[in-house]
Amino acid sequence: MSPKSNNGRIRVLTFLHSFAPGGVERVALRLVRHWRAMGVDAPLFLGRDDGAMRDEFADIAYAMPRQPRRSQAGWETLWMILTLPGMIRRQRPDVLFVAGSTYTIVAVAMTLLLGRRCPPIVVKVSNDLARCDLNPVARFFWRLWLRIQARCARRWVVMDESMLPELPPVMARRSEVVHDPAIDATQLLPVRAERGAGPRRFVAIGRLVGQKHFALMLRAFAQAVQPGETLTIFGDGPERAALEALARSLGIGDRVWFAGHVADAPAQLPGYDVLLLSSRYEGVPAVVIEALAAGLAVVATDCGAGLRSLLGQGRFGAIVPQDAALLAAAIRTAPCAAPEREALLASLRRFTIERSAQDYLALFVEAAAARTPGQPVRLEQEAHA
Repeated sequence: MSPKSNNGRIRVLTFLHSFAPGGVERVALRLVRHWRAMGVDAPLFLGRDDGAMRDEFADIAYAMPRQPRRSQAGWETLWMILTLPGMIRRQRPDVLFVAGSTYTIVAVAMTLLLGRRCPPIVVKVSNDLARCDLNPVARFFWRLWLRIQARCARRWVVMDESMLPELPPVMARRSEVVHDPAIDATQLLPVRAERGAGPRRFVAIGRLVGQKHFALMLRAFAQAVQPGETLTIFGDGPERAALEALARSLGIGDRVWFAGHVADAPAQLPGYDVLLLSSRYEGVPAVVIEALAAGLAVVATDCGAGLRSLLGQGRFGAIVPQDAALLAAAIRTAPCAAPEREALLASLRRFTIERSAQDYLALFVEAAAARTPGQPVRLEQEAHA
């Protein structure tokens, strides 16, 4: 395999299950778009082309396998394992980019199925690796799985320096830090316009699944809510009906609005005062970066080292244990804006796509060069339009 595509540019293949909403998928699609604007050969492979983000990223061309008679939505990981090898053989990418932790099982499968024909793999670790939410038995098997998958990638990318100590030794030896490209440089505004007087407007963004623990958020909000205050939840998922029923049973059905998925939900953030996050575990949650950039205060559960680092160990937002009463107390006293704006902006500059996209490309060139020692590898870029 040549370390360059036919036109002299390095070829980086990214794969995703679909346009289904998720932080991993949103960041991956934004990176593909940005790399292409830079002149990088960045093909995208999708298992299927449905999902709520399809219109939002309609400008991104992609390849997709012939679809089975029965929807593969319920077995999308197996479908990707079956179809991705054909795409790799056709495209002959120099690097395979694995956009998040949920896709590492596919990466392991590619190394087993393709052997030496598998391109170098670069994996972004998108979730907390310590997984303190698991019981001791589950954590033992979780660490075992990490050791198995550790050998499949040329590089393991963590989104913050605080996540490095969590890596198993085999991963740590091949690790790099590339900060999560959650925002554009234009989003780093020095001040936020002062809000008018009135009740606080709370907001949350995320898939309505167990990891995000929205039930805890609703119980805490029910204890803390003051007259006129509201909570808007952007996102959808299998727990929506149960969560709506829980809100009604807690007596806050008229205070909580389940808005479902909306295109570019982070663009809605300036209309709110406080972001709530109640996850059991996270890596470096992009929604927190987006909220801080928009000038919101943040109240979050302690869901990983990445979150603690992002919030400056509590300097830029409240961090509480996974406890409804403690979360309620933090909600009750939350301000309407993040503190220390200038220091916060300096911290957030790490997370711009302009910076991280370049850092990823440097890793891709290194990975491709290691695959074919002795052959020069160039990263040719076209000028921006």
